[in-house]
Amino acid sequence: MSPATFRLVLLVSLAHAMVHTFEHSLPAVEQMIGDDFEVGKERTGGLGTIWRLPFGLGALFAGYFADRFGSKRLLVVYLLGCSATAVAAWWAPSLSALFGVMFAMGCFASIYHPAGLSLISRETTAETRGAALGWHGIFGSLGIAGAPFLAALIFSTGSVDWRSYYLLLTLPALLIAGLMTASLLRDGDTTAASRKAAADADALDLSKPAAEVEKPIPWRAFLILVAAGALSGFVYAAFLHFLPRYLDEAGLRPDDWSPESFRNALTTIALLCAAVGQGVAGRLARPGRLEKLLVLVLLGNVPPLLWMAFADGTQRFIAACLLAFIHFMNQPVYNSLIAQMIPASRRSTGYGFSNFLCFGIGAFGPMTLGLIADDRVAYGVLAGLAAASGLLAMLLLCGDGRDSQSAELA
Repeated sequence: MSPATFRLVLLVSLAHAMVHTFEHSLPAVEQMIGDDFEVGKERTGGLGTIWRLPFGLGALFAGYFADRFGSKRLLVVYLLGCSATAVAAWWAPSLSALFGVMFAMGCFASIYHPAGLSLISRETTAETRGAALGWHGIFGSLGIAGAPFLAALIFSTGSVDWRSYYLLLTLPALLIAGLMTASLLRDGDTTAASRKAAADADALDLSKPAAEVEKPIPWRAFLILVAAGALSGFVYAAFLHFLPRYLDEAGLRPDDWSPESFRNALTTIALLCAAVGQGVAGRLARPGRLEKLLVLVLLGNVPPLLWMAFADGTQRFIAACLLAFIHFMNQPVYNSLIAQMIPASRRSTGYGFSNFLCFGIGAFGPMTLGLIADDRVAYGVLAGLAAASGLLAMLLLCGDGRDSQSAELA
């Protein structure tokens, strides 16, 4: 990977970290919002669903616009839009208004994954893409952990509420927006027309790897992959939305530590394990082994989820850390498989469709878990869905899955 490509990967990865910080700002303050508006987790679970629905559904449209107008432009729109809605969250006078604000924030956040992932995939080769997506995943996990870390830090002072927390999130987002704008002005962006010209040139250049030349999409394998990802996305959303609450009920908090700060501190540690998992998976994600790795990772979610269903005390924390480590290993592998199946000129749309289903179906995770009072039932259901996703991914080990792998390695 060249230094210029690596710098671009880091910049896009910062934007990735920020989208997940916005995403997990809500779980970090979910209980505080419930206390403020005097509602239970069935309503705050609905708040998580209303954020995640457009996060998934909007990705399909975002992918189309990123292919048409360029990824960098769309990334600037996402960062500015999320900053504006964070200010609106600070202002929201009622729970109904907050539902509207979270819906709007989810719309802007939906832009990131189709635009960011396609930008990285177009700037890397089959051999460097796994490492690039590994870095991308590490920053995403740091962003996920960053939301509860910031919450633990500022709530420990006892002088900051959840509204001011949202105001603070605008500062890094605006900084990254400025860096992305500078990159856009300096290097320009890639439109659909110029990508088509590049693809045509690739087709005539026999010195280029076959993986970089346009190829037919293995639709059966792609749809199987996305279906498995959608089930995993449901587990992801449900697990993370109530993770601080789950850890809060472990009974580990010292008397001199506020519950708002301590539960987010535990959540931060658990999600840092996710960053380690992303890094390990990024090093392992190479053509020829992706399908097998995905199956192993998806099925690997089942034991820690079953442990979470029955764990108590310190075991709750350990089980959550283990699940975070294993679950997030799927992202570099899954995203590399999409890049393997979808040609560069349609990759934003491919990632958009993937996120449309994965985050769209996953959006119902928080609401569903919020309606199940018994942890044994709730996490048992998630374990069953994780098993189903792994079994579905096994279909990639034959037929079209092998065809797409052969095309990438040709």
